[in-house]
Amino acid sequence: MDPGVIALSIPIVAIIATAAVRVAKLWAPTPRAVDPDLTFKIEAMEQDLAALRQELAETQERLDFAERLLAKPK
Repeated sequence: MDPGVIALSIPIVAIIATAAVRVAKLWAPTPRAVDPDLTFKIEAMEQDLAALRQELAETQERLDFAERLLAKPK
């Protein structure tokens, strides 16, 4: 391509891209505020999940202990 054509097309492409970004920002939905009740429920679920993970870890430790006891030769 001719260097003059390339030099002329760069600003044109930049202007079009800038306009496209501005239009996309106008059409983009605005973020909504998070419901405090929903945040509270999510935090409660995270705490429940952490407690369940702890209980599962303890159960697995007990199972491993029982398996080791049963695997010992008498």
